[in-house]
Amino acid sequence: MSRALILALALATAACTIPTYEPEPVSAHQWERRQEAILRQQAERERLCRITRDDDPRKEDLCRGVSGASQ
Repeated sequence: MSRALILALALATAACTIPTYEPEPVSAHQWERRQEAILRQQAERERLCRITRDDDPRKEDLCRGVSGASQ
């Protein structure tokens, strides 16, 4: 019984560590959509960094990697 429980827990935690596979874009349109999505994500990150108060504990995480952010 304990072996089965250990095996079940090991499989459950192993499933959480499997990275998701995202295929590389193959057409010019797919590359363009990918780049636009990256730019939108970066813009949203910059916006959140800009509007987050300095005393907010999430400020450091939100502004990590944002150019021009005062930390």
